[in-house]
Amino acid sequence: MTVHHLNELLLICSLVLLVAVAAVRISSRSGLPSLLLYLGMGVAIGQDGIGVSFNDVGLTQVIGYAALVVILAEGGLGTKWHEIKPALPAAAVLSTFGVAVSVGVTAAAAHYLAGVEWRQALIIGAVVSSTDAAAVFSVLRNVPLPGRLTGVLEAESGFNDAPVVILVVAFSAAGPVDHWYLLLGKIALELVIGAAAGLLIGMAGAYGLRHVALPASGLYPIAVMAIAVTAYAAGALAHGSGFLAVYLAALILGNAKLPHSPATRGFAEGLGWIAQIGMFVLLGLLVTPHELGDDIVPALVVGLVLTMVARPLSVFLSTAPFGTPWQEKALLSWAGLRGAVPIVLATIPMVAGVPDSRRIFNIVFVLVIVYTLVQGPTLPWLARHLKLGDGEEAKDLGIESAPLERLRGHLLSVSVPDGSRMHGVEVSELRLPAGAAVTLVVRDGASFVPGPATVLRHGDELLVVATDPVRDATERRLRAVGEGGKLAGWLGEAPAPPESAAAKRRAKKGLVKKRLVK
Repeated sequence: MTVHHLNELLLICSLVLLVAVAAVRISSRSGLPSLLLYLGMGVAIGQDGIGVSFNDVGLTQVIGYAALVVILAEGGLGTKWHEIKPALPAAAVLSTFGVAVSVGVTAAAAHYLAGVEWRQALIIGAVVSSTDAAAVFSVLRNVPLPGRLTGVLEAESGFNDAPVVILVVAFSAAGPVDHWYLLLGKIALELVIGAAAGLLIGMAGAYGLRHVALPASGLYPIAVMAIAVTAYAAGALAHGSGFLAVYLAALILGNAKLPHSPATRGFAEGLGWIAQIGMFVLLGLLVTPHELGDDIVPALVVGLVLTMVARPLSVFLSTAPFGTPWQEKALLSWAGLRGAVPIVLATIPMVAGVPDSRRIFNIVFVLVIVYTLVQGPTLPWLARHLKLGDGEEAKDLGIESAPLERLRGHLLSVSVPDGSRMHGVEVSELRLPAGAAVTLVVRDGASFVPGPATVLRHGDELLVVATDPVRDATERRLRAVGEGGKLAGWLGEAPAPPESAAAKRRAKKGLVKKRLVK
């Protein structure tokens, strides 16, 4: 590649990104999932459109894997631990037993109703049984669901990529498929290795970022994403599930109260958008629309069974032990969104040289397009119809922490969003711990120093200075007031755990030292 070729490539990529950004606006107004617009852009650029010829399946698979790593990292950073913690058992069953049920039912439909050979049918069943993290995270941003449902969907979409990838690789390998007990053992081993890698690297990374000073705030987002990618690579190289590792590591980092965490999430979200755009456009390039004609009916049949039978059956069986109400089961059944993940996974049999792998890819592509058009726009309507909207829940505060090294303190930037119960609370009623104070209020573009009787309003931004020992207690108190209003302390706000006597002695002796960045 010459510099001239590089210039052309940069021009094309920048134009595609600009059009994709504009497409997000169209998508938000029309309710059309943005992934379809990106796929459409790729198809328009491809052979049956502008005429760009692209058939490098191996490169598409590599870029798709890299994009999925970024998407899972972004999803993990934005997932709240207190929401998914109660949902972990249900999500774990859905992403393992539920996937097995969905694979079996969908493969049977592909074989008996669409006339696909058993090996190819099992591959199709495994490929389309994984919910897409990008689609789920994108839809959940616009659907105000209760925390327990959001937790189940987010955790499931983060967990189920791992077993599905293992199944697709096993079914696509040359030679006979391993016995079912060997396959289950392999899946369990890879999940354990991936989980261990993600947890260890995530906790080590969070500890390091909280105790090591970085000279610039912009380095924190880079470090966080690098740690998440390290978890993926380490898990995969250890013959574990890299996808599970990156999600768990990002989940730990996103809930570790790191410095400049809102900026980190914004950086990760931007990378996630770039990954989605690049992956979908590339997958669209790989498709040849005039070859899809013979595979439309099989795709519709398999997709109908998957959507109306396999997914609901897996949800109802998986959630039976947890006493989940039928309304929530119905929504979980309809929220099994497919997106880039199945299309990327459909490249695995193509790279492995499985017979009729192009037909598998075409069926998966048509299935994803059609049923995303059906499920995505109707999910908010279904949530409202089932009365599962959670619009009256108090919105969380946006708190960003900037450590102050020389002063051994923290400057907290607090946003009071619409829906926060901090609205109408006086500054004195915040009852912040000793060592913390509201120093500045920014309202309607003007800033002023508040008094004890200053009433806070929606849209205010507060600057709160807190000494190092009370930084966490200050943030807990602010979030409690944001959720419970001025009576938060009387409504059962959990007190901070007492510091152990040994820790106090170490602190007095100077054995515990925190390095803070400017």
